[in-house]
Amino acid sequence: MTESRKLRVAVVGVGYLGRHHARILAGLSGVDLVAVVDVNSDRAKTVAFETGSRPETDTAALLRDVDAVTLAVPTDVHAQIALPFLRQGVAVLVEKPIATSLDQADSMIDAAMKSGALLAVGHTERYNPAVTAALPLLTDPRFIEVHRLAAFQPRSLDLDVVFDVMIHDLDVVLALVHAEPLAIEAVGVPVVSDRIDIANARIRFDNGCIANITASRISRERVRKIRFFQRDSYLSIDCASQQLEAWRVVRRQGLESSIEGGSVEVSNGEPLECELRDFVRAVQTRGRPLVDGHDGRRALALAQKVADAISSTGDRGERG
Repeated sequence: MTESRKLRVAVVGVGYLGRHHARILAGLSGVDLVAVVDVNSDRAKTVAFETGSRPETDTAALLRDVDAVTLAVPTDVHAQIALPFLRQGVAVLVEKPIATSLDQADSMIDAAMKSGALLAVGHTERYNPAVTAALPLLTDPRFIEVHRLAAFQPRSLDLDVVFDVMIHDLDVVLALVHAEPLAIEAVGVPVVSDRIDIANARIRFDNGCIANITASRISRERVRKIRFFQRDSYLSIDCASQQLEAWRVVRRQGLESSIEGGSVEVSNGEPLECELRDFVRAVQTRGRPLVDGHDGRRALALAQKVADAISSTGDRGERG
């Protein structure tokens, strides 16, 4: 796409996360941030002023003015807002989770396929440079240990922690294990909200790999770590600090085995910027985004199975 024909993009929802979408997109070369949309007109005006775009309160005004949109709105309106754009052939990046139900996800995927529109899902952790750096070192993980602990924030409380927080790691694990979930054991507890605030899932895949995933949004400290164990090697990712360690057993004939390794070089960067750059690239080249609608649906399906497993133990999240 030439400089005279920049990619016309709008951001829908400029609250906590959408404001960062607008900031990043406004600074990308080859992109024209046409507008920002928010039901709060004052907020739309503020972010529009900050990014040199126009404020809107209704997405209908944009349908013929943009090539792509990013959605950072509540999950329960993802499909409602995305579908008119997708049917019009406008590319859509929707923040995770893709939707509140698999039926909604399917409707979005179907609309994108029929019109030829690109549909991407913002599973930001997949764009974390430390995760990217670990990919070439992962061959056949046998056991995965994940801890994603966050302090309480009075937002996204319309979702269980499984869909709000754990789904990041469910997506990463699905992308790296290359196998299908076979059995799930899970437990969850509502602590400070009427939804599940802390949860643990043990997932066994059909290739024998087991993932033990803990997610919390009520912790005193912030932890985002993933550890992979495979034959003769161990990898540890600190997603928050974007650090990676890799250790391996070195076997030498006639000598004692030794353990070698340490820190692996990571080219640090802002995962959200990487996500948005990938989306822009995919739209401009008509390529595939790193995380497309099918990936988003797969993560949602696994999250739903975890939530169902929690319900089957009697921990249903909503207090009676």
